[in-house]
Amino acid sequence: MNKSTLKALLNPVQKGLVLPPLPSIRDLLKMYKLRALKQMSQNFLMDTRVCDRIVRASGAIENNYVCEVGPGPGNITRSILLRNPKKVIVIEKDQRFIPMLELLKEAVGDRLEYRIADIMNFNMETLFPEDLKMDWHDKVPDIHVIGNLPFNVSTNLIIRWLRAMSEQRNAWSYGRVRLTLTFQKEVAERMVAPILAKHRCRLSVICQAYANVNHKFNITNKCFLPCPEVDVGVVKFIPLKTPIPEVPFEVFEKVVRTIFNLKRSKVHLPASKLFPLPIREKLCTELFDRTSVDPTIVARKVSVDEFASLAKVYHDLCQEHPCIVGYDYRMEKRKLLAFEKEVADKYGVNMEDLIKDAECDADGENVDSDDEFENQFRYEFDKKAR
Repeated sequence: MNKSTLKALLNPVQKGLVLPPLPSIRDLLKMYKLRALKQMSQNFLMDTRVCDRIVRASGAIENNYVCEVGPGPGNITRSILLRNPKKVIVIEKDQRFIPMLELLKEAVGDRLEYRIADIMNFNMETLFPEDLKMDWHDKVPDIHVIGNLPFNVSTNLIIRWLRAMSEQRNAWSYGRVRLTLTFQKEVAERMVAPILAKHRCRLSVICQAYANVNHKFNITNKCFLPCPEVDVGVVKFIPLKTPIPEVPFEVFEKVVRTIFNLKRSKVHLPASKLFPLPIREKLCTELFDRTSVDPTIVARKVSVDEFASLAKVYHDLCQEHPCIVGYDYRMEKRKLLAFEKEVADKYGVNMEDLIKDAECDADGENVDSDDEFENQFRYEFDKKAR
């Protein structure tokens, strides 16, 4: 199939809501001799019906602006265009897809725009017209973000976006922009896991604290090329008008992460690790005395509101005791002991009596940690501490 034939097939119906028949994605991949790159965690979604279902899950997009993340060969892009959005802007890192995106752009005209960029570092604050901006407490703006995310960046990306959401920047400078994204099925289940659910973890609490999270449906791995080892879940996020935490994102995340690091222990034990050893017992007791949280329950029994309460009191304690702000019990041991010695000197505590206890704590502090998400959260928020 030559390029002129392909362009003719792609020529859109000017006034309709549907596009004429297009070459299959398989034909285009063969034409351009493209294969998914394992190092980029690429899995092409080949089932057009599933692509349509993802776009329907995002809501009404007619005459709206849509940003698609990682279009690849463009199967979801076509499904988006079929629903007649005002404009589609796709963000693609892999330059191999430029010819395919360019052909589609030539066919549909100004309805499609593509940017070659890494979404991990891409700022959407100027991506859409200024007149689309809405007050945060008003209705959602006519903007959607849709994406079939690579597994190797999906968790890191949603953490970054949740933080941006909490600070009303990036895409959320336009208001409560909605997200419809794909994740590994288990990750999707964790995001929506309620209290007591076996999948409940830090990611559950962080997501639910800032957005209404809806696990829309699952996609069998057979719909992808190459076929991944796991099924995929489609998750929709609508930012809350009033986020549950009253403290900065990094403070709330630190409290949740620290408590879930010993998720099978009574919550007072991991919570105590928010504080330097010389004043740990005193401030941990004060932390729970100022809240209504039961210190004897485990982390998965703590509600989002209770985590927010703990974070608020912890933030207040940081203001009352500025020396604890930079404390992280996972510091390199030499730095940790130096930090705690400084605190001990400030509060007149004998550090030698505490060193043995500190070493005992360090021996078992990660036994119950939620290791699957440890690297993702460290990547985002622990650079300064390390």
